[in-house]
Amino acid sequence: MHIKKIIFFSLLALAVAHTAFAQTESRLHKILQSGELRVGTTGDWNPMSLRDPATNSYIGFDIDVMHELAKDMGVKLSFVPTEWKTLINGIVADKYDISTSASITAQRIRTVGFTASYYQISTVPLTLKKNLDRFRDWDDINKVSVTVAVTLGTSQEQQVKSFFPEANIRSIESPARDFQEVLAGRADVSVTSNLEAALLTQVHSQLAVVPVSEPRTPADLAFIVPQDDQVWLNFLNHWISIKENQGFFAALQGKWMPIN
Repeated sequence: MHIKKIIFFSLLALAVAHTAFAQTESRLHKILQSGELRVGTTGDWNPMSLRDPATNSYIGFDIDVMHELAKDMGVKLSFVPTEWKTLINGIVADKYDISTSASITAQRIRTVGFTASYYQISTVPLTLKKNLDRFRDWDDINKVSVTVAVTLGTSQEQQVKSFFPEANIRSIESPARDFQEVLAGRADVSVTSNLEAALLTQVHSQLAVVPVSEPRTPADLAFIVPQDDQVWLNFLNHWISIKENQGFFAALQGKWMPIN
């Protein structure tokens, strides 16, 4: 019995030590120790993250959020360029500690974690204004004669395959974008979030949102983090809650987002 007790308490001590070690190895503690917060961002999603190629600087809703997060943590902020197709892999490979926002999908949560959501988007189709007589609803797009452009690696890329099984799907690789294919006449329709669509139609007068009966696939936006780091995730979720209560996110929505 004495030997069994020794074994039991030895195993218990190892378990406690392992838990303590895992907590000290959290990215939260690494960030505070290194003094640097690494943020992966694509820089191609208006109004969340936009990169100015002339200065290599970033602006946008998520960029303001990350500046605020780094300030509150007392660390410097470093943006790590990435693409939609490699956004998840960058988290898994520890190339950055957090990413700017992305839609929470069943496919993504198999590999990475997400913070609490702060905004919801849905999917809409874009076309040229002169084509609005051809496209009035979703079914008008699902035809073999129609070419649909979508950005590679985005949540919309998977959606269009189920939305439009009859159409010709063109996945566009960053830094090019799907809506540019429509502007150039190489695609009839592009598919993106209602948030980005509202801004694109302001910037490009030739574009219009197809007047569909309703948007599809509502999705929550959140920041991507490693799946196995509950300490880091808990810190971020509490920070988001504090900032929501202070009105920080509401103020940013008023600054960056043209739709409710």
